[in-house]
This record gives sequence, structure tokens and C-alpha cells, in this order.
Amino acid sequence: MTASQPEPRLGGHIVAEALRINGVSTVFCVPGESYLPLLDGLYERRDQIRLITCRHESGAGFMADAWGKLTGRPGVCLVTRGPGACNASIAVHNAAQDSSPMILLVGQIGDDCVDREAFQEVDYRRMFGSMAKWVTQIDRIDRIPEYLHRAFQTAISGRPGPVVLALPENLLFGHGVARDVGPARAVQASPAADDMARLKALLAAADRPLVILGGAGWTDTACVDMLGFIEANRLPVACAFRWQDLFDHRHPNYIGDAGLGIRPSLAKRIDAADLLIVVGARLGEATSSGYTLIDVPQPKQTLVHVHAGNDELGKVYRAELPINSGMAAFAEAAADIHVDSRAWADSVADDRAEYLAHSTPPTVPGPLQMGEIMTWLNDTLPDDAILTNGAGNYTIWLHRYFRYRRFHTQLAPTSGSMGYGVPAAVAAKLAHPERMVIAWSGDGCFMMTGQELATAVQHELAIIFIVVNNGMYGTIRMHQEKHYPGRVAATTLKNPDFVALAEAYGAHGERVTETAQFAPAFERAQAAGKAALIELVLDPTVLTPTLRLG
Repeated sequence: MTASQPEPRLGGHIVAEALRINGVSTVFCVPGESYLPLLDGLYERRDQIRLITCRHESGAGFMADAWGKLTGRPGVCLVTRGPGACNASIAVHNAAQDSSPMILLVGQIGDDCVDREAFQEVDYRRMFGSMAKWVTQIDRIDRIPEYLHRAFQTAISGRPGPVVLALPENLLFGHGVARDVGPARAVQASPAADDMARLKALLAAADRPLVILGGAGWTDTACVDMLGFIEANRLPVACAFRWQDLFDHRHPNYIGDAGLGIRPSLAKRIDAADLLIVVGARLGEATSSGYTLIDVPQPKQTLVHVHAGNDELGKVYRAELPINSGMAAFAEAAADIHVDSRAWADSVADDRAEYLAHSTPPTVPGPLQMGEIMTWLNDTLPDDAILTNGAGNYTIWLHRYFRYRRFHTQLAPTSGSMGYGVPAAVAAKLAHPERMVIAWSGDGCFMMTGQELATAVQHELAIIFIVVNNGMYGTIRMHQEKHYPGRVAATTLKNPDFVALAEAYGAHGERVTETAQFAPAFERAQAAGKAALIELVLDPTVLTPTLRLG
């Protein structure tokens, strides 16, 4: 017997059905005429797929990236051709460097106009080829389900990452027959028994082991299993740059984060380790202090490198024991390892003490003490509060002094993208409306994607947006003062009235100019029951917790 022939369908509706089949519940977009049939297909499925209208494609893309980070399922972003795709490219780059599962669907010119430099024509294979896991264009209606299945499969398997699919107008507006394909299922490698036996032997022979956790692909269960491995072997553990929520900072075995501005004693500890067990982290430029903490390509430490992407192993460093594995499978296997830890157990307390001292905030010039605010937040926020941020010197206060306690409470770009915090918070609140979500931005960072405050208001998302305002691009000004003292160029900012701006969008607004004002302002923002913005006016001489202008 042969299966009955499916009825012809609009191409855009076939794409929408493929999204539904793959469990997509939320799609982020800036609408465009190039993909109107797909929007119509999503309208038919509006009870199953929520469509979030954004104010700029970079914001929509960042939301999809954050959704992928937080849920482990691909965040889906729809943009129109040409300018829309170019605007979204920052999020694709971010998703690539952060290993976030993401799918960008781009409306494309019809294939009858290709190679004529038609209106908004871009060759997306060339444009995205170096930053996405897979880039292609679908040219046949009957192959739409095949391509969408492969897109999801690629985005979630191995090292997660972004996929870009171009959808020509004639494909979306045309009718044809296509057989739907079942949902994609992630494929992850598992460690071999010999690998785990070798790891146990290396650990048993070590005197100064250190674990570094990072990267994508973790689950709650994997974090619990890794905690069991750490505790059973009384190991010191650090987290890679902007993956700090993988281990509870209150735990006595946590000794800090390896990232930009690393604590000098932690850098020495990494250098002095005789065994480095790196799980999930790529050991990229930020985590490795510009590839200086660990010798390239042959580390002097015995390196165990565990990563979900087999092409990452041996890419920069020669590991004594490279293990290609997903995080869940490795953590489950590692939880069974237990060796005699007397050689190093007593030294963990010293490392921990140095971390606590380093993460005790200092007093800075001016009436607003960011350190006291971070202490208040540490004492006040629920353990599952989600904190998002973009890039800039203001993030040092968060990364150095806030104590992350639970997995999936940090959304921050390892790529260093400014503007990430605001849209990431929108995605986080949509994914977890029951949890507190706080977006951190500098004044320069906020102005890059601050229009997505309108998206938060439109969808009634009670996010608290904190803007640290010092009237400058602080990171660049810091480097100017170091290398070109007194020659200030392009770093001074004239900002809007952020409180008035928030109120114009329909959000609650607060301005804090001194420390004592913060707690009441935060409580009023929380009680407002809607999007709220708190501007923190920071003394402009405070470049970082320890550096001052002049």
C-alpha cells in the first residue's frame, strides 16, 4: 500500500508547520513583506506558537539567542531580506561564539532575480558562512520539511550553534506538496569507559588539580552530577568567562571565574596546576587571558579537555586526554569517580578565601556605591532570579561581586556584544514569567537596543531594567586614558532622560543618585507590576571598581 498524497499547501504554511512539529512555542521577528505567507502560517497556529514583534532585528536575534541559551531548544528569529538579515547578523555571530542553538529564517528574493543585484539581494551563504554552523537556501517546496529538520538537528547536536535558512519569495508564496518530517532529536557523544578510567588515574596521580567549567549544553541534572564529582573529590572549581551560573558561588569549593580581569591569584593557580580538567569551555581568548594562562599548543599542565564539539578538541591546545562528550553524559560518568584527595583538599580553603576577599566590593568616589548595591542584591534576590547583561565596564560589578547560585540565572554574551542585556531579558521573562528578571546595561549599552523596552511593555513583561549611567563609553575611555592620556575622542555621551524615556514607553521609572535610594527604588519597581527602569547615576571618574579617571 502507498501513503495517500498530501494536499498542496502554501510554502510559508509548510515552514510554519515544520516549526510547530519541532516544538517551537515562541518566535521573534521584525515583519517583512518577503515572508508574508510564513506570517500567515503562524497566524493559523497562533494558539500554539507565540509571535513576538520586536523593534529591531538585532533585538529579535538576541532574543532568539537568549531563548536558545535558556531553554536548550533553538531560538527562532524571522527577518526580511537584505537590511533585516544584516541587522540580525550580530546575533548570529553571538550565537556562534556562545554556542547557542538558534535558527534565523530570512525572507529572500525570488530565484528569478538572483545574481542581478536585485532589491535587497544578498548571498547569505557568503555572508553567514564563517559564523553559522550551516547556511543554505531552500529552493524546492517539497524539500522544506527536510531542510527544517536538518536545521534543528544541526542547531542542537554536538556543539550547539546558529543555522541560517534563506527562504525565496517564490518558495513561500508558491503552492506544492511536501511530506512533513518528525521532530529533530539532539545527538551528543558520550565518553568511553577507557576515557573515564584514564581521567580517574590522572586525578589520582595529581597534586594540584583544578576544574574549569563552561560552555553550552548543560542541564540541571548535569550540574548536579558535576557537583557530586567536585564534592566527592574535594576539588577546587572555577567557571569560564560568562558561564558563572554553572556552579553555586556560595559553595566552599568555588574559587572564582577565569575571564577578563581574572584575579591574579587565580591566574597563578591555573598556571601552577598539574592537572586541568576543563569541562565544556573552549578555553577561548577571554577565559585564557589572551592565550597566556595555558601554553599553546602544548600546555605544561596535564590537560583533560571535555567538549561536545569534536572539532574543538585539539584546535588550540593539545590535551593529554581529549574527551568528545555532551555535558550530561560526561557529568553522569564523572559522578562515579572518587579518588584519594588528601594531597590537595586542604589547599581549597585558601583558594576560596582569596576568592571571597577579591569579591568583597570596595568603596568608590561619589554618593552611589555600586558595591553596596551588589551586596544588597546578593542578600535580597531569590536564588532563581535571572540576570542579563551586555558588555562594558559596568559588567565588572555584576561578574565580580554578584554570587550566582543556580544554573540558568546568567545570560551574558561571551562574544562581548553590547546591547545584549535588554532583549535577553525579554526572552528570559517570556520563557520564565514566574521568575524575577533583571537586565543590566551601561548607558551606551542600553541605547543600542533600548527600544526593546517597548517590546517588554507591549507584552506586559515585568522586567527590571537597570541602567548604569556614567555618561561615556567607559571601557574605551579607560583604554584611552591608559594609552593616550588626556586625548579623549569619541567616548563622551549625551544621554536622554532615562526615567522620562521609560515613562514615555509606558514603563515605571526611577533615578538613583545615592546608595540609600536604591533599595526603596528597587522595591517600588518590583511592586509596579510592569516593566520598570532604574537609572543609577555613577560618578564618571569611576571607570571600574579599582580604576579612576586621572
